[in-house]
Amino acid sequence: MLALSVAPAFAQQTSPVLTIDQDRLFAETRLGAETLAELERQAQDLAAENTRIENELIAKERELTDLRATLAPEEFRAMADAFDERVQQLRAEQDEKARLLNRGREEARTEFFSETAVILSGIVREKGALVVIDRRDVFLSADRIDITDEAIERINAASEAAPAE
Repeated sequence: MLALSVAPAFAQQTSPVLTIDQDRLFAETRLGAETLAELERQAQDLAAENTRIENELIAKERELTDLRATLAPEEFRAMADAFDERVQQLRAEQDEKARLLNRGREEARTEFFSETAVILSGIVREKGALVVIDRRDVFLSADRIDITDEAIERINAASEAAPAE
């Protein structure tokens, strides 16, 4: 009997701490999913470019190997050195493209959370909370303090209401 009278009061309590799954929020909102899809497209484009360059370099290396028997050693060495230099240059360029893509991914997440901060702040105020912690940083919690589903719904509703750019 006591448990029945305590349960409703417990269910209505607010918590000063809420949790959110930032990865789910980013991936499962329309805004985040569109951003992730674009980032994935860019990553696939870069992977395809890397594969194309690798195939070209393999062909050039075979060509050099075939020419080795017909060239003077110093002529071959000059061509091999030029090839090695080109390989290093391409590797540096592709590594820089990968770094830029990763930086773009980080910036996109930051921008996403900036754009959604007003909605998340509203949920925090409504719940009477003081702080929101990423769910991954919490060892154990009650599911009732997780606002991820509610935040996804609100962000999606807001993106539907926003005019297309």
